[in-house]
Amino acid sequence: MRIWIPRDAAAKALGAEDVVAAVKAEAARRGIEVTITRNGSRGMVWLEPLVEVETPEGRLGFGPMTPEDVGQLFDGGPLSLGLTEDLPWMKAQTRLTFARCGVIDPLSLAEYRAHGGLKGLERALKMTGAEVVQEVLDSGLRGRGGAGFPTGIKWKTVHDAPGERKYIVTNADEGDSGTFADRMIMEGDPFTLIEGMIIAGIATGATKGFIYSRSEYPDANEVMAAAIAVGRVEGLLGQNVLGSGKAFELELRVGAGAYVCGEETALLNSLEGKRGTVRAKPPLPALQGFMGRPTVVNNVISLASVPVILAEGAAHYASLGIGRSKGTIPLQIAGNVKYGGLFEAAFGLTLEKIVNEIGGGTASGRPVKAVQVGGPLGAWIPVSQFATPFGYEEYAGQNALIGHAGLTIADDTADMMAFARFAMEFCAIESCGKCTPCRIGAVRGVETLDRIAAGDRAAIPLLTDLCETMKAGSLCALGGFTPYPVMSALTHFPDDFTTNIREAAE
Repeated sequence: MRIWIPRDAAAKALGAEDVVAAVKAEAARRGIEVTITRNGSRGMVWLEPLVEVETPEGRLGFGPMTPEDVGQLFDGGPLSLGLTEDLPWMKAQTRLTFARCGVIDPLSLAEYRAHGGLKGLERALKMTGAEVVQEVLDSGLRGRGGAGFPTGIKWKTVHDAPGERKYIVTNADEGDSGTFADRMIMEGDPFTLIEGMIIAGIATGATKGFIYSRSEYPDANEVMAAAIAVGRVEGLLGQNVLGSGKAFELELRVGAGAYVCGEETALLNSLEGKRGTVRAKPPLPALQGFMGRPTVVNNVISLASVPVILAEGAAHYASLGIGRSKGTIPLQIAGNVKYGGLFEAAFGLTLEKIVNEIGGGTASGRPVKAVQVGGPLGAWIPVSQFATPFGYEEYAGQNALIGHAGLTIADDTADMMAFARFAMEFCAIESCGKCTPCRIGAVRGVETLDRIAAGDRAAIPLLTDLCETMKAGSLCALGGFTPYPVMSALTHFPDDFTTNIREAAE
């Protein structure tokens, strides 16, 4: 009897380890031999721990499972959800990047290969670097970390750059609140990231890679380190990748917890052992990156999407999505929502469908007020804009950002001025201090919002001017994007800013 119990951080936080112990005890009591496999999460966080029992018909899901209810795994019971693959949440998705997440043993290269893994790498090994770059260009893949820059263009720049030594760096410093896609890949399907990095190395001529992860991700780091070790033993990494004669080595590095190190140049400084401050550009990291060498810096999801592009072809990937937003995007649905979790779909869904149909509306049962898209630096989208298709240009037209595709939902009790203040305070705390608009502007932003809260109407235009200065003058996206949540809150919910003014006048 094979039982699957996630070791995903969310599942563990909700009691997965106690369930494992209870299953072992129950199996021993019944005299039944069981094999417990620790997999990743399927992304349905409200059902975690989601335990699955393998049957001839498929895997039966039970959840959310508690230690007291493990008898149902052997006898059936009300927690039985039927076949996991048939659940509406799963059937409605287009799973490409996350096709294996929660399905396989994350540390079994044999299972990874049996479920389509390494097909992209095997094809890439038969191609020239320029041909691989062209395939990624043709796919339309754009950076999933926030900026949305075409991945193929970055790769081509590194491919064309002169240099005996080049590097591939994965930005796994997933610091945005309400985002967890990178963590889920590293915990549930680490070999897809490794495969994507090797393909990037073939494309650009790089033979060394680094995964820069977060100290706050101990489970992801443990699995990732173990997967790298397995890769070396199995011949996936090293001087002779899959017997091809091509070399690629990989290291996991863990940062100290600075949010700004999610910015690529601050990350590179940290990776070199320096203080994590933003570098002025030019030169671009693609030309002078890690140790002054040509370097690809890509997000986890960007690189993890590459294997399926090479395996299925650029045209297949590009056929999904809308406009210049090609392929799929892992929507991370969080906040005040009934069904929170990761939902992978092609670009083009509306927030109306994402929030109310997929997410089931608010957990509180109250009306939705707004959704912050793109993490703590993302704009607040009001219900009046919920029909906007989920795409890079479509959101830019609404003065918003897709970012890392994290969605934080708030109901009608939310105080938008408090959220605006939080954005400025967050920036003030996390600023690296390199540039004045961010370092000083965020502090002045908190003070200005406090003046508004105290009833000072004249501070509102001052806040607007300050945001324009930060947006135009900051060296990186931390200071440059902080105005998005502030100004979107002020623009769409002005009453939340003037209520205190009226109260002060009274």
